Amino acid sequence: MPVSGATVRPPRRTGRTVALIAVAAVLGIVGGTAVGYGVQAQREPTALPALNQPDLVYPAKPLPKGQEPEPLSAARDQGLRTEGDLRKLLLASPAGAKRTEWTPADGWLSVMAYAEDFEQPSDAFEYLVRNEVRRIASTSWRTGRYKTTQINLVQFRDDSGLSAAEHADGQRRFRTEDSGYGQPIKGSAEGRTYLLPVDRKAGYLDFYEARAVFHRGDVMVEIFVSDTKKISQKEITSLAERQLERL
Repeated sequence: MPVSGATVRPPRRTGRTVALIAVAAVLGIVGGTAVGYGVQAQREPTALPALNQPDLVYPAKPLPKGQEPEPLSAARDQGLRTEGDLRKLLLASPAGAKRTEWTPADGWLSVMAYAEDFEQPSDAFEYLVRNEVRRIASTSWRTGRYKTTQINLVQFRDDSGLSAAEHADGQRRFRTEDSGYGQPIKGSAEGRTYLLPVDRKAGYLDFYEARAVFHRGDVMVEIFVSDTKKISQKEITSLAERQLERL
């Protein structure tokens, strides 16, 4: 019996949604800045207060060799963890799982290949490049006959994390259109998991999907699970929380 979408990569119809959100944000910033300059131009100049820094917290000259403070550990400096091989932060596939045919051989997904999964690939590619996407680590596996899991770590060059947060927010906004507001991910400020409505079609097996979207620092994370049987909330939540811990 044929299976609708169960043996292919889950689609992510999000390119246009993200692009429009990004454009709206930029227009909002530009408009607000213009108004701010106009208001400031009408005001009288204000004298600056005198500088007063009697006790600086850093030494006036470098410390002697051997007395420098130790560098922060990965537990205290989140950047150290994601500066290394990003692929090592991906969850490992469970015992007995098999690689899917779309799993990148070297664990790296090109920006072009990533954008092709969006409804508007050219818009998605332009958005990612404009926001200085740095690299994408990806893994996927199959357990059983039809069940597949895919995890993408999308890292941006923006150290502030704003680009990763914006990309995650765009995916969450799109998900609310067909699966509500989802369930929060413990330990993540805005992360959500989603159980999508079952896709039923005459002559095909039922098709279920669950997804998770969140970000940590400059890395945006998305997890996709698909099967011909119902996927539990516990399963997608566990995947999301374990992947979050690795970041």
